[in-house]
Formats: sequence, C-alpha cells, structure tokens
Amino acid sequence: MRPKKVTAAYRIIARLVKWSSPKMKCYGTEKLPDEPVLFVGNHCQLYGPIACEFYMPVPRYTWCAGQMMKLREVPDYAFQDFWSFKPRSVRWFFKLASYVIAPLSVCIFNGANTIPVYRDSRIVATFKETLRTLQSGTSVVIFPEHDVKNNNIIYEFEDRFIDIAKLYYKKSGREVSFVPMYIAPKLGGIYFGEPTRFSAAAPIEEERKRICTHLTEQITQTARSLPRHTVIPYRNIPKKEYPSNI
Repeated sequence: MRPKKVTAAYRIIARLVKWSSPKMKCYGTEKLPDEPVLFVGNHCQLYGPIACEFYMPVPRYTWCAGQMMKLREVPDYAFQDFWSFKPRSVRWFFKLASYVIAPLSVCIFNGANTIPVYRDSRIVATFKETLRTLQSGTSVVIFPEHDVKNNNIIYEFEDRFIDIAKLYYKKSGREVSFVPMYIAPKLGGIYFGEPTRFSAAAPIEEERKRICTHLTEQITQTARSLPRHTVIPYRNIPKKEYPSNI
C-alpha cells in the first residue's frame, strides 16, 4: 500500500463529512471470510465511498477515480460525471463549481484510504496497488457500476475488475472471495450478502460473467428484502426520479 499523507485539513474535513453524512451500521458481518476480500457494492453516488471510509468493519482501501485526486483533472471529470446532464441554462454554475471543489477533492481523496483508478494504461498501476493491498492482508472495496441500467436497484458492472482475482492467484496461490455489499443511506445500513470465491480452474471469461451475476443478484435481492426505502442510484439524476427498492 502507498503511504498516506494525512494532513490536519483532511482530519477536519473528514470529521465534518462524517458528522453531516448518514450514520451507518453493518449487517451480515458473520458472512465475511476471515481473510482479505474484494467488497463489491452499489456506488449510490458519494454515499458509498463515504460509508466505506468511516463504517466498514474491517481494514480496507477503496477504489477511487484517479482524476478526483489530481488538481488539474478534477474539474473536467467532476463536471462530466456529476453535472453534465444539467439544463444548459445552469451548466455555467456547475462548471464553476467543478473548479471550486477541486482543492477539496484532492485533500479528501488523497487523505482517505483510497487506490486511484484510471480507464487508460494507468490501470496497470491500479491493479498492482490492489494486489499489494490484498497481499498485505487488507481488503479492497470496488464500485464497478457504469452508466447502463440493470434494474431499479443497480446499474451494470464493468467486469474487468474480476481479473484482479486471477492476478492475485498467480501471486499468492490463493483464490480470493468477492463479497456483495448493498449500501442504503436511507436505512443507515451496509448489508453484506453471500460471498463467492474465484475459481482459478475456470476460464476467466466464465468467471467474469458468473461473479458479476452473483454480485448483482445478491445486491438486488438484499435491497428488495429490506423495508421500503428510496434507492440512491449510481447516476446523479434529479431526486424526484430516485427509485424505490420495491
């Protein structure tokens, strides 16, 4: 794991974020293997990473968009990812906001327990750091949703994160488990589903499909088994369009 530079500014901001965010409890911790795992959950915008930073029951690092950790890259990424769907008449405001939040973003995401993630050749560094983290005995949290809707609970997963398990097996000889995780800010809960273990003997294409199917089904079933609540979707859409879990 890379050494963290935790500044006084980060400590102050982290306290404010924790104070102003939903308080969370973890459920289903008895299902967690006694070894480092890959937690995979619904992003629910910023609520997912925040919940995992403050309330996870085991030590972990979380995948984070690398652009949100570099001052020059924050504005373009933040605007496209958070606010590009806004009406043209107000986009100027959110374009300005994307520059205003840049220093705050760099402070928060570099101070937190994060692993920077990129969608270009730099993904090699992401995988290497993830492997080092697992080998050190620390779990890793991944939010692999992308902008293709699966159902009212979750969006489709980009499946190449499964390849970490194959690389980990080559390095350590161990088959890592994937733990599904449903984050429900409206209920104040992080809910763990049944883990599934990577099979090194199976073709990687089959494992990508099998594991992603298991994770999305577990997250969906968990969400629908809970009391009626508003689901925080992956996409930053107007709140009046947020779905229900039922």
